[in-house]
Amino acid sequence: MSSADDRRFGVLRAIVADFVATREPIGSKTLVERHNLGVSSATVRNDMAVLEAEGYITQPHTSSGRIPTEKGYREFVDRLDGVKPMSAPERRAILDFLDSGVDLDDVLRRAVRLLAQLTRQVAVVQYPTLSASTVRHLEVVALTPARLLLVVITDSGRVDQRIVELGNPLDEHQLAQLRDLLGKALDGKRLSAASIAVADLAGQLVGGDRNQPMGAGNPLADAIGRAATVLVETLVEHREERLLTGGTANLTHNTADFGGSLRTVLEALEEQVVVLKLLAAQQEAGKVTVRIGHETEVAAGAGEMAGTSVVTTTYGTMDTVYGGMGVLGPTRMDYPGTISSVAAVALYIGEVLGSR
Repeated sequence: MSSADDRRFGVLRAIVADFVATREPIGSKTLVERHNLGVSSATVRNDMAVLEAEGYITQPHTSSGRIPTEKGYREFVDRLDGVKPMSAPERRAILDFLDSGVDLDDVLRRAVRLLAQLTRQVAVVQYPTLSASTVRHLEVVALTPARLLLVVITDSGRVDQRIVELGNPLDEHQLAQLRDLLGKALDGKRLSAASIAVADLAGQLVGGDRNQPMGAGNPLADAIGRAATVLVETLVEHREERLLTGGTANLTHNTADFGGSLRTVLEALEEQVVVLKLLAAQQEAGKVTVRIGHETEVAAGAGEMAGTSVVTTTYGTMDTVYGGMGVLGPTRMDYPGTISSVAAVALYIGEVLGSR
């Protein structure tokens, strides 16, 4: 890249930094005074004219300075040298705060609150998706002799509870057998494999196979079939996705940045479907993705997110992505600081959940 291009990018970077900080259009005189650009005001004016002609900056009003366009923000983000590093005390504070969470719900609530405070934007965290999880433990609890509570605990800490109504009551010995059979079928398996294993187990025991010690009329075989039906629904067919948000009030501090679209952004956050689409589109572990303005609308497949930028990543362990997370705010955003905060919080959520 030529020295002239590098110089113009330096001007663009200065305009982005000043506009994010002040929300005021930036003139050439201001740039020369505030930044050590090493060139005259005339050269800066010429560079700004080229940047405007190429669509990186625009003049919102006659006789005013310039502000970045979506294309300008995109160029700025694409040419970031790296994420803004956090100090060791900052990283330790984040890890300690998240590690103090008593369970999955508490850790994720702490994460959205912390991320909203760090970025002064809206933070969103998706609950771990069942499809990406492994069964860590299955507990079978007899509420009554004819009613069971099944508790599925995944490696991400997600807990799902289901009630099974039995056709015939089980005694203590049969309950222990049921717990052992289901536990062996499920333990340590990815949920897709676990659902197949439990369905196969039910087919063997309930299908009337005469070579099996239990026929279809046996209370234990009947309980296996009923439990399998409930578990398959839990492990495969139960598609509920949950999303935690924090810092929604931060959007109201930047109402002018959204023009007339803030209401639709708030409605999209409330309905969650659009945000879940954005998080689902982010699947590469360890990568932070920045979508700016119309890029966000395209990724979400809807126009509700006009005027917004979304910074997303995934969280999980080295081997498994649990879910997506990130922040949403106006295009006038501190991108280096936001990218750094999102990456750090995601890293430590994964460490905390993976160690439990």
